[in-house]
Amino acid sequence: MVTSLLAHEKIQTTLAKGKEVRRLAERVIVLGKKGDLHARRQALAILTDKGVVRKLFSEIGPRFQDRQGGFTRVVKLGHRLGDAAPLSVVMLTEATVPKRTPEKAEKKKTTRKASKMGKTSETKAKAEQKKAKMKRAKKAKETPDQGES
Repeated sequence: MVTSLLAHEKIQTTLAKGKEVRRLAERVIVLGKKGDLHARRQALAILTDKGVVRKLFSEIGPRFQDRQGGFTRVVKLGHRLGDAAPLSVVMLTEATVPKRTPEKAEKKKTTRKASKMGKTSETKAKAEQKKAKMKRAKKAKETPDQGES
């Protein structure tokens, strides 16, 4: 599982396995930070794929060079449906995640009242139109037709 974590940088598993994988992954990443031949051979004893070892020493180790510890994160997800086992996601803390640009952030702004209701201003306008339409229909039903007798 440590091999999969380092290959994909994020895996979903049970909470108990996730905590154990975190422990081993931290040790292996420290070996990747060392970068010498002895550390590479120790990593090969734990990891089952030479390509992942190559990635560990060329990408992951240098990425965490300035960090003292806490290379992985375990996030609880809930319970599995079949056996109610607690699930978690184990991921590397500095995974490459695209950052939002300020231009995109400005487009996502909502009005204060709409954000409280969880609606954007566009959705809010549609809701107000629908509300007005319902009022007109209700008013039309309440007033009796004078042409019928």
